[in-house]
Amino acid sequence: MAFLRTLERRLTAAAGVIPVAVAVNIGVGEVVARLQIPLYLDSVGTVVVAALAGPWAGLITGVLSNLAWGLLLRPTAAPFAITAAIIGLLSGFLAARGVFSDWWRALLGGLLTGLIAAVVSAPIAAYVFGGVTGGGYDLIVALLLAGGRSLIEAVLTQSIITDLADKAITFLLVRAVLQNLPPRYFERFR
Repeated sequence: MAFLRTLERRLTAAAGVIPVAVAVNIGVGEVVARLQIPLYLDSVGTVVVAALAGPWAGLITGVLSNLAWGLLLRPTAAPFAITAAIIGLLSGFLAARGVFSDWWRALLGGLLTGLIAAVVSAPIAAYVFGGVTGGGYDLIVALLLAGGRSLIEAVLTQSIITDLADKAITFLLVRAVLQNLPPRYFERFR
């Protein structure tokens, strides 16, 4: 019962932050996709919410971001809501264990999250979209396919490369954001 009260309190505190985080995820993710940069950067808001309000708030933020983005601008984003949910959960659990206390911990947390996100998202990209989802990373898949890799090998390789870099950058960005928030801001999430 104490868990449910804590969860309710954290979600209530996060209710004002989640819509902003969803907008950040969609806005940054869309700009990166349109510029064809071989990254995503569409989970910064999710990781911030997870770090502040816990893994369940991170899960909700990730899922809402991908579903809204998929409905509004980029239909290929919606099926990756499961990946966004896992990113939110994992980053919340890692935050509770102090992953944002040092830059190197944030880097390692980002790499771990990136590896898991790659393994979860690669089958979606390969089997739902044939490896082509409309981002700058599609060129990597095409090069790997041209080099003789199977579709799942090409997409998994691309996902690992891209997600490791993406989540490492995301976690380092989130650490910088958290360090620059005033201490009183954190009190509403305790």
